[in-house]
Amino acid sequence: MNTMINSAVGQYRARLLTVERVSRQTMETYLSEIRRFLSYLDESGCRIEDAGTELLTAYLDVRRAADGISARSTAKAIAALRSFFRFTIEAGLRADNPASLLEAPRREHRLPATLACNEIDRLLNNIDTSSAAGLRDRALIELVYSSGLRISEVAALDLQDVFFDENIVRVIGKGRKERLVPFGTSAEAALKAYLAHGRPELLARRRSSALFLTRLGRRIGRKGIWKNYKIHAHKNGTSSKLHTLRHSFATGLLAGGADLRSVQELLGHSDITTTQIYTHVDNARLREAHEHFMPAFGTDVNSQPQK
Repeated sequence: MNTMINSAVGQYRARLLTVERVSRQTMETYLSEIRRFLSYLDESGCRIEDAGTELLTAYLDVRRAADGISARSTAKAIAALRSFFRFTIEAGLRADNPASLLEAPRREHRLPATLACNEIDRLLNNIDTSSAAGLRDRALIELVYSSGLRISEVAALDLQDVFFDENIVRVIGKGRKERLVPFGTSAEAALKAYLAHGRPELLARRRSSALFLTRLGRRIGRKGIWKNYKIHAHKNGTSSKLHTLRHSFATGLLAGGADLRSVQELLGHSDITTTQIYTHVDNARLREAHEHFMPAFGTDVNSQPQK
């Protein structure tokens, strides 16, 4: 990749951080896609200024054929291309956005997986809290379930973000948007136990503002959180992911009568259509319950054998 392309990627990265204000995870996804696209342009002998919609379509066809990317990944690639070409317009490299004419594939609407309350209780109660790491994991998982946090959000929490007077946690979500989310008494008890007995041991004599720490006293990252949760889930015979607890949180609120707008605010969704998927989960549960407890329709009452 030549110097000009490297420079373009660097400037685009700065725009993602300062103008679009996307999450770090989204930024890395976009940058990875754009590096791949610019390499494709380089191999094709085409300049950024001359790339048209047909070339972008050919690039996506190559991605699907060579990498086997799904409809969801294709949609992300298109979003990255649209974002990048907005940058090229602002940078004066071209006057149009060829990616704006790309049609995103229809996504498969799969219902998010959830855990029943008894499954979550069993998962939490089986965490060994005799160690500092166990106290940390119990508090972290309790908080995710109680407040519906994303993994990136819980990893980014600092001590100053937890307010026990109101049982509220301050969260920085996608797009650097701040929101205040309440947590329950179980999460409160687990957090206080971790802060009193677990975190001091993990911190030792080091300094850190992070709420959740590794065994080395550093801020725990998303991969570490995933790994730890996977261990606890496996012990309880479930293949669920930590994000499943966020789904369970949202579904439980709606099943309990919470309105959709409130759930949207708690989850930090910018678009309410993202939150609406949880209404489908609840409807699916209702259908399952109905089919299980009600007799099949269409039974001919006159077809009973005569005595």
